[in-house]
Amino acid sequence: MPLTRPTTTLQPYAGLTAYAGDLHNHCGISYGHGSIEEAYANAKQQLDFATVTGHAAWHDIPREPAHVYDYHLEGFARLASQWDHVQQVTENAHVDGEFVTFLSFEWHSLTYGDHCVYFRAGQAPLDISQAQSLEELREKLREFQKQGIPAFVLPHHIGYKNGWRGINWDTYTEELSPVVEIVSMHGSGENEPGPRPYLHTMGPRDGASTAQSGLARGNTFGFIGSTDHHSAHPGSYGYGKAMVWADSLTREGIWDAIAARRTYAVTGDRIMLATSVNGAPMGSVISAQGERHIEVDVLGGDQIDYVEVLRNNEIIAQARPTAKHTTEFNGMLAVSVGWGEYGVEADWDVTITVQGGRIESVDPRLHGDDVVDPTRKAGESTGESLSDWRLVDDHTITLRTHTSGNHTVMTDSTQQLGLHVIGDDDTVLEVVANGTRVERTVGQLRAGSHSEYTGGFLSPAILLHRAADHAQRSVQMSFTDPGSSDSTRDWYYVRVRQVNDQYAWSSPIWVERAQ
Repeated sequence: MPLTRPTTTLQPYAGLTAYAGDLHNHCGISYGHGSIEEAYANAKQQLDFATVTGHAAWHDIPREPAHVYDYHLEGFARLASQWDHVQQVTENAHVDGEFVTFLSFEWHSLTYGDHCVYFRAGQAPLDISQAQSLEELREKLREFQKQGIPAFVLPHHIGYKNGWRGINWDTYTEELSPVVEIVSMHGSGENEPGPRPYLHTMGPRDGASTAQSGLARGNTFGFIGSTDHHSAHPGSYGYGKAMVWADSLTREGIWDAIAARRTYAVTGDRIMLATSVNGAPMGSVISAQGERHIEVDVLGGDQIDYVEVLRNNEIIAQARPTAKHTTEFNGMLAVSVGWGEYGVEADWDVTITVQGGRIESVDPRLHGDDVVDPTRKAGESTGESLSDWRLVDDHTITLRTHTSGNHTVMTDSTQQLGLHVIGDDDTVLEVVANGTRVERTVGQLRAGSHSEYTGGFLSPAILLHRAADHAQRSVQMSFTDPGSSDSTRDWYYVRVRQVNDQYAWSSPIWVERAQ
């Protein structure tokens, strides 16, 4: 499958490709819905790498509420009983060069904040999850390192208040934790206030727990996103993905890139984001005297709203697309299906044809059953493989999928494919969905989107999105910055927002003032 795998011309990224993955998501192996086999089948529809994470332990779990205590312990026991099976399925799903998997589990903590533990090897004992402190957990993982089994322990949903499963910056160290998860279904933990607020039952976002707060305290960490999805659908669109600049689609390649912090977080689209300071890539710590030369290269999955460069958490530069499009087209065409009454099931059989142009690559934007409530009854969420797409040739793609309306007016449960298409104004995008046919030229879609219904009022619908030209998706920045006058150490990172409300955040680059 020709998934969109971005590259850049920035020199520090020569020989590297940006791969998309989800390093934190769940299914029925602990508390959640669907099988691990279904989870990996769904992951392969739209990701380059993934792990399916089981909830393993909570050393300081409160006894109340009692039902919360009960379902957690039941989930931990379920994972322990299936651990051999989890390891086997994870290993079977891995194919170097095609799809990379890692073994993982989640460790809850009120005191230290929740963490996920990852192993580069395909096997590891689960009993280390019974550590009663973060330092004890690290010590156990250090022993694995000595045995040649690399491990990470990465904080997630960091933005909750410390003591309520948010990150504890007093106990954070970059050892074994080169990156932190800053965005997921829980929301964005970059800053407060900011986009994607925390709305989960676990509570609001706390300013002292955000990534910006951790950076201001002098910590060194990169950024990733994950879904924290609980229904066997890694990569469920719009909640978070980890983008990794790696030299190969292998366990070693992805792992080494994470260790080097060559990572960035996206919410959904496979946005290409590359940054450098004095020729060093994201995640680097460098020394410099005088001005710093900053370069940024962005290619969006839709039209870019803005690109911002931040130094020490303050915006120092902003840019928007400025180039003009021509009659030639080198951009994104996207098709969505869904809508209709909530709870009314719709099975979709879709054929998309590009006439007078060609499909270069595909950015699948597929949703699972987007719930996090682990107490939902079995059968309400099956975790089944909802979507299957196939590129027939460079003109035609098929999609079989399922929708049942949007859960709320603020919840997108549609299914979408983003197509990178080469053509011109006369290129035709034709969609036949459940017998309903609609077509528009690129020229027409440049002027605006087009919707069509499959039946009468409140019937499911089809959307041909507004075309996004290369010129509208592309931003390059190159400038010099003197650095701050009152700090011996500065950090720079980039925030990207698209007009479709999808975001990207680069891992920082730290510059220490040379003596």
